[in-house]
Amino acid sequence: MTLKNLSIAVCAVLVSVACNTGGPADDAQQVADPLQAAINAVEQKILADPKNAELYAERAKLNEQRDSTELAEKDWQRAIAAAPSDPRWHIGLGDLYYRKIRIDQADQQFREAIAVDAANVEARLKLSEIMLLQRQYTDAMFMANEALRIDVQNARGYFLKGWIHMEAGDTALAISSYRTAIEQDPSQYDAFIALGLLHAVKRDPLALEYYNSAIDLKPKSVEAWYNKAMFAQENGKDSLAMECYNRIKEIDPRNATAWYNTGYILLEHQARYPDAREQFSKAIQLMPTYAQAYYNRGLCYERESRLDSALADYQRAIALAPDMTLAAEGLGRLQDKGLKVPRPQ
Repeated sequence: MTLKNLSIAVCAVLVSVACNTGGPADDAQQVADPLQAAINAVEQKILADPKNAELYAERAKLNEQRDSTELAEKDWQRAIAAAPSDPRWHIGLGDLYYRKIRIDQADQQFREAIAVDAANVEARLKLSEIMLLQRQYTDAMFMANEALRIDVQNARGYFLKGWIHMEAGDTALAISSYRTAIEQDPSQYDAFIALGLLHAVKRDPLALEYYNSAIDLKPKSVEAWYNKAMFAQENGKDSLAMECYNRIKEIDPRNATAWYNTGYILLEHQARYPDAREQFSKAIQLMPTYAQAYYNRGLCYERESRLDSALADYQRAIALAPDMTLAAEGLGRLQDKGLKVPRPQ
């Protein structure tokens, strides 16, 4: 008996024992752990069809959901052994390595996919992304173009080209590539976000349109709502910014930044100090180490002439961020106003 057959036989015995000795408690455990139940079901199919690569791939994905990386890796390898000419299994294993930041091994698997399928677009795009992350811009662009020569309508290819151009500092070409990506596939959320950011830098109102398109695709995306809010905040659209931050609070009530930024608008743009303090306090409640929130709440107190409270917040800000110049300047202002400021210990 070969090692492979022995492994299958042992697995069969174990599963058989589990099936024959299970009782109500075992059934309850499976109901409580649907992922394990799904794995068990796939294992039964593997026992009946041990050369089926699809089944090993299915179990690999389930094992990764359980964060069982070693088991997932072995299953992808079994899938490759069962069907070595199918590039999907190399890509699956490469994706696993990529997610676990085992970049060299991911690179190897994507190249293996191309070796068994010379026209494979997906593997080329994944290699392009690896090269991009390694700042190998020329190689990344070459690989993206290779993919597009095979599939000229591939939206992901144009998105990667936009990303490469952006990283290389060519904003105009980046915008052109991102626009081509959404022309090919209007569901390219990441391309809309990138276009929004690129136009926001120029204070171009088109940024809002791109963020709105991203929100249409993902209505609960904190990222898209936040980007839209920041553009509004930085371009004199306080009401719109507040609406966006309030939406973020509905989606993610524990998002301290949304509370902080609301407070900032109330403080700096509208001089509504009590309302601003309330927002900063909520941000601090959610993130007790939020030094900037302590500073700005202290600034509210200072502008309300509540100097002792301002002192406490400035001191707390400096304790959390010793290099915070603004908080140090705040203490200096309090001292100039006649408040005795203790020397730092």
